[in-house]
Parts: sequence; structure tokens; C-alpha cells
Amino acid sequence: MPKLKTNAVELYYEIHGEGQPLVLVSGLGYSLWQWHRMAPFLAEHFQVITFDNRGVGQSDRPAGPYTAQMLAADTAGLLDALGIEKAVVMGHSMGGFVAQAMALDFPQKVGRLILCSTSFGGPRHVPVTPEAMKVLTDVSSDPLTRFKNGLAVSTAPGWAEKNPDMIRKWIEWCTANPIEPEAYQAQLAIGLALLPEAAAFEAKLLRLNIPTLILSGAHDKVVPPENASLLAGKIANSRVVIFPEAGHFFPIEIPEAASQVVIEFLR
Repeated sequence: MPKLKTNAVELYYEIHGEGQPLVLVSGLGYSLWQWHRMAPFLAEHFQVITFDNRGVGQSDRPAGPYTAQMLAADTAGLLDALGIEKAVVMGHSMGGFVAQAMALDFPQKVGRLILCSTSFGGPRHVPVTPEAMKVLTDVSSDPLTRFKNGLAVSTAPGWAEKNPDMIRKWIEWCTANPIEPEAYQAQLAIGLALLPEAAAFEAKLLRLNIPTLILSGAHDKVVPPENASLLAGKIANSRVVIFPEAGHFFPIEIPEAASQVVIEFLR
């Protein structure tokens, strides 16, 4: 099990494929497993680096709170330890915050930027919908019911019913890999810290000069797709693709279609 020490933590990582380096940054509470459906498609064209952020999976779990800048430094350090000078950086949801911080703090290491199901934070981003908030903050139901309800609101309408095998595997994975409450809170602090206007990425993104692809699911209730156009309005040389049949977890819902868009962008 390969691990590297960087920024005072040991990170578990995997590398698949050859070619242009592409590092994938997972979202809140998820290990590199989040990319397990897209990674094989992408590895046919690129050197795909997936890893567990601090706090989850097989990486270290130091006390929080964590920040986007902290995890960006982890990611940059991982690339340094692997001898990779520059990579495409792709982040999903919370990982999108980390990717933005990486582009701002380590622009020399980011060849291209891919932001998935994320926002720039602050008071002008479009927040989680009331429907999703009600489900995601439910503490009265049993854990399995909460998880199933969370998947239903985080994916496109009907997707869960059409993909029972994937839902079963998802549940099995989450049951076998529970995240500790303290570690979850430490990662949750990343998004919460970006809510004040002074801390948000909105104004800072204006100084980026990195080709950027912004991806979102049309049915995303967790980070509504309107955030994609808001990001594009702040990032020069950016383009937006909205997946009409996907929700927040499009890397799992439509892995082949999403991978093809990434491949075309990087070509």
C-alpha cells in the first residue's frame, strides 16, 4: 500500500495509466474510492493519481479543523514527492475547493484545472437546496435510511432505482469504510471557513490564468448547477459543461460520459 509523507501527514495514493499527470481530489468524507468508476476510463489516456485526503481512508487523520489551503499543500507535496512538476488538477465538491486553493497557491504546478460540482463559497454562491438540506441534516432516521435518502437527493431523479447494484455496492463500501465523526467535522470545516466573503475564492479567481473546465449535474441539489456559471464568470479561459442526466455525484452516476468530456478538454 503506497504512502508518502508530505506536509506532516502520510497520504495513501494510487497511480494508474501513463501520460499527462491528472490528479483527482475527492469530496467531503470520501476516499479515492469516489473516483473508482471514472479512473479506468481516464487511465487509458493519462497518468491518473488518486489519493485519500487527510482525515479519510488510509491516510493520516490528524485533528482538525482543516482548510482548503492545507489540503492543497498536501496535494502539492504529494506531486513533489512523486517527482511531478505539473499536473491537471480535478476536484469534486469539497475537492473543488482544494483544487481552487491549489490553483491560487501553487499555480506553477497546475497545468489545467477541472472543477466539479463545486462553488467559490461566500455570500453570493448558490447554496444547497432546502430539499437537500432537510435530508442531509436529518438526525432522526436510522443510518441506513439516512444514507439512502442522501443518495436519492444527491443523484438524478430515478438513478438510484435504475442502478440497484451500484447502490448496493455504495452502501457496502460506506458500511465497510465509515468516517470518524471527528475527521468528518475536520473536513466539513473546509467549506464552512469559505462562507465569509473575505475568505471566499470569488474575487481571488480573477487572477487565475489557467485553462479551466467546470462540470456540474443538472439535477445537483447539493451544489446547484448555477454555481458553474458563477465560477465561469470569475475565471478567464473557462468553459462549462452541464450533464443533463446527472446530479451531484456525476463521477459515479455517468462515469464514461463525464470521462469523455474530460478527455476532450485535455486533448
